Amino acid sequence: MLDTLDRMTSHQNTQTMKPATAAKKLGVYLEATPAEFREGVVSRAELAALQAEPPAWLQELRRNGPHPRPVVAAKLGVSISGLARGGVTEALTTEQIEALKQDSPEWLRKERATQAEVRKEAARVKDKQAERASG
Repeated sequence: MLDTLDRMTSHQNTQTMKPATAAKKLGVYLEATPAEFREGVVSRAELAALQAEPPAWLQELRRNGPHPRPVVAAKLGVSISGLARGGVTEALTTEQIEALKQDSPEWLRKERATQAEVRKEAARVKDKQAERASG
C-alpha cells in the first residue's frame, strides 16, 4: 500500500502536458514539429530544457516557421482577429510574413492602425488608473 502511494505521489510530481500545449508555450506551429514531439507528452523539465537549449529543429522553426497565428499576428503588428479579417487563417513562414509586410495590403494597414489605437487606449486607461491610485 505504501509503495503504491509513493508511486502515485512521484507520478503527480512529474507534470506533463500535451504536445499542443508545449508547442504553444514554445511559440511554434505544432504540425511543423517532429513526429516524436507531436506523438508524445512533454514534462515540465523537458519543456524547460527545450527553452534553455533549443535543438536545431526548434531553432529552425522559430527562425523560418511556419509560425502559429499568435506569432504571425505579433510579427505583423495586428491582432489574431485582424488576421482572420484579413483572410489569414493558416500558419505562415517568415518569408510569407515579410512578403505581406512588403506588399502592405489595405487590410494590413487598416489592422495595424486599429491595433495602434487599441494600444493607445490601453495606455490611456492604465495612466488614468495609476493617477486615481496615487491621488
